[in-house]
Amino acid sequence: MHPMDSPLQIEVTTTDRPVSHDRLAAILESPGFGQHFTDHMFLAEWTPERGWHDARVTPYAPLSLDPATAVLHYAQEIFEGLKAYRHEDGSVWTFRPEENAARMTRSSRRLALPVLPVEDFVASVDALVRVDERWVPEQAGEKSLYLRPFMFGSEAFLGVRPARHVTYLVIASPAGAYFANGVQPVSIWLSEEYTRAGRGGMGAAKTGGNYASSLVAQQEATEQGCDQVVFLDSAEGRYVEELGGMNLYFVQDDGTVVTPETSGTILEGITRSSIIELCGKLGHAVEERPVSIDEWRQGVGSGRITEVFACGTAAVVTPVGRLRWGGGEVGDDTTGPVTGEVRTALVDLQYGRAEDTFGWMHRVL
Repeated sequence: MHPMDSPLQIEVTTTDRPVSHDRLAAILESPGFGQHFTDHMFLAEWTPERGWHDARVTPYAPLSLDPATAVLHYAQEIFEGLKAYRHEDGSVWTFRPEENAARMTRSSRRLALPVLPVEDFVASVDALVRVDERWVPEQAGEKSLYLRPFMFGSEAFLGVRPARHVTYLVIASPAGAYFANGVQPVSIWLSEEYTRAGRGGMGAAKTGGNYASSLVAQQEATEQGCDQVVFLDSAEGRYVEELGGMNLYFVQDDGTVVTPETSGTILEGITRSSIIELCGKLGHAVEERPVSIDEWRQGVGSGRITEVFACGTAAVVTPVGRLRWGGGEVGDDTTGPVTGEVRTALVDLQYGRAEDTFGWMHRVL
């Protein structure tokens, strides 16, 4: 074991059973998403008495949890998602990791979990990427190493209160292109029975419960022949919020880009905020405001809305081809020019093919 420079005093224990060179090559050739995991993981523990401690990179292995572990009963859990990118010169970079750290801080406060300082979050991700650097794919085909930091109440106790023992981990999984056969417009089902979050709820936190609540609506979308589901606000059932795991944008006929305002019920996506800045640089005014479902339907029908796209860490930018609901549908299966322009600009920046004028990329290796 040997320490690494970090605010957390990270210890590293490397595995004596790494995945073989040939097996790794086969995995990186066609990694899919979230199917294969690297040789190591990062862990740290928290208690009120000691704060964050025992930070280490260790061989990837199952966790042993008491049946009374708090997260299994009360869902006190948060997570993040970001990627490491291989540039042409072999260097490895992450995209705005400090923003993921800041969002995890906000999620921690909402879920009554301890705050992991930004510098410790970034150090934990860097430590795992450095140890498992061989798992970062070459950039061809938009491949990357997906990183999943997460934190949960690990105290064995059935009382309803914040856990007094918390575990934080980072695991990593090589990821292929979201669209294996090229970027394709997706179809969206309008959920009119289910909502994602209400005012004062957990909508702005990245917590598993939000995703669990979207699954039945996603099932409905699949049954209706659609790829994704979109939710409306819980108060009036009129305003567009977000998809099950992506934020939305509407391109208007004057080039303006509109995205629903967050208002505490929409996840503040890192890709979302980046696209807002990027659109400005590309010459598109951006409006953050309420967007009603009628504005979407009528706007597409009248030509006022010329493109719709969604964004997230996994898919980056996804063209939305059709919106379908119980009474009909609007849209066509095309990818508009603004969607393509934004996607190319962001991906080129992440992979080092374009100058990082925003200072968003963080070098790990």
